[in-house]
Amino acid sequence: MKMPRLRIDDRYLAPILITVILLGGQLSFGLLESATKTALAIGAAIAMELALTRVYTGTWPHLASSYISGISVGILVRSPALWPYALCSMLSITSKHVLRVRGKHLWNPSNFGICAMLFLASDTVASLSIHWGNNLWPMLVIWILGLTIIWRLKRLHVTLTYVVSFVLFSFVRSVVTGHPWLSEIAPITGPMYQLYVFFMITDPKTSVTSRRGQMLVAFLVALAEMVLRLNQVVHAPYYALFIVGPVAKLIDVLAAAPASRAVAAPRPASSGAPVAPVAALRVVGRRPDGR
Repeated sequence: MKMPRLRIDDRYLAPILITVILLGGQLSFGLLESATKTALAIGAAIAMELALTRVYTGTWPHLASSYISGISVGILVRSPALWPYALCSMLSITSKHVLRVRGKHLWNPSNFGICAMLFLASDTVASLSIHWGNNLWPMLVIWILGLTIIWRLKRLHVTLTYVVSFVLFSFVRSVVTGHPWLSEIAPITGPMYQLYVFFMITDPKTSVTSRRGQMLVAFLVALAEMVLRLNQVVHAPYYALFIVGPVAKLIDVLAAAPASRAVAAPRPASSGAPVAPVAALRVVGRRPDGR
């Protein structure tokens, strides 16, 4: 008798990966500011997702996305106070329900929330940088697991494009600044970039439609990051995605609108026959999960 294959729902793969990153970092290096602050960030994200989805759609959402946003905030935000963790999560989730064009949200939620806090509350909030260190073995395990899951989710080309672009631009930064090349490439081996390359830049809800377009956006994010780094912007990767990602998504959404109208237009009647109603017309809007 053939045993049934165990298959995990793809929606749970990213939450599993980010949980492994959190547990590995906490057990090995004490990654978290505190378990309480991370739990607060996760709880605030989930509560906000439940509330806003019910308000906007009248349905109950799948909570994988809000869990990822909350745990990202819990890992990446650094603050002595509790309120920035809750507020950052709430801003992250609110952005994807409010800042929408033709039913699509433009910013990666956690990227939006973190950038907003770094810009508006810089005296109280910082971001994770080298708190985890650059130990090889935990990074290797996470990269192997992460690349496997991202490949399963059909986003591997985005991650690889960004990583290759970052490496190439590190040579440019090294030449311009005179810094050793290894010091320019070192940041991508740190924990912040694990979340960045596996979750923020690969977010399917804020990615453009085409595969080539996704690779181009990843390249442009790396390019914008290089420019910001050369201008000594501390939070360059966050701000690069904050600027490039929404602009690319907005262009993609607006470019798709004329095509959608062309498909929806009824064909002219032939031989005097009446025009049939377009019963199968699908209006682009919110998903049942509120995204």
